[in-house]
Amino acid sequence: MNYLFYALLGIVPSIVWLLFYLHKDVNPEPKKTILLVFLGGALMGPVALLLQFSVMALLSPASQWPNLFASLGQNRYLLLLNVIAIAPLSEEFLKYLVVKLQILKNPAFDEPLDAMIYLIISALGFAATENLLNIFLIPDVTLRLATSQSLVRFVSATFLHTLSSGVLGFFVAYSMLNFKNRRYIIAIGFLLAVLVHGLYNYLAWLFNSEKMIALALAFFLAALGAGVSWQFQYLKKQLSICKIR
Repeated sequence: MNYLFYALLGIVPSIVWLLFYLHKDVNPEPKKTILLVFLGGALMGPVALLLQFSVMALLSPASQWPNLFASLGQNRYLLLLNVIAIAPLSEEFLKYLVVKLQILKNPAFDEPLDAMIYLIISALGFAATENLLNIFLIPDVTLRLATSQSLVRFVSATFLHTLSSGVLGFFVAYSMLNFKNRRYIIAIGFLLAVLVHGLYNYLAWLFNSEKMIALALAFFLAALGAGVSWQFQYLKKQLSICKIR
């Protein structure tokens, strides 16, 4: 029975943020489409881990397969590269891929704000899987530890996923309003999302040894949250998208 509670604690942060962001959409999206995008994002969690592990293995050819995971975990420089580059690149791409494949040609995508909404939904599905893995990988996990992990990730990693994908979603929406420069604008948005994600990961990585980094993390998330909130308000004022490809 405890495992059911652990699973719920892993999913709850994503559900709470999902309700929060859906409340910002004055024209609600189809529930079936929301569910499909959320599940699509969730399925990308294991894919992202596989990609990251594969890239790290390629960058460490001397490692032997029987103890590959342990040897990669001991390589500080390779871990740092994964934290600031490999993980942000793979995760932001996969979260975007869900929306590109399911939404960008979907009739439900009918206004600029939808780009942010659906990117965030995909991110929350991804974060739900990530949260579940973090809880169930805790040695001798208890209800107290699982609850603590869920609360911490609610205000940190899960929130970060919504913000980085929200940034990319804004640029996807803006590209539809400036169609001639669409690819260039999306590329800028993707790079910014990766940069934001990588910077957060780096600060979180430092947090293990520098407790004062908590203040920097809090300020970073607050500033980023304010920026994404402004993006929401800006897109609400825009006309419906006329061209979608």
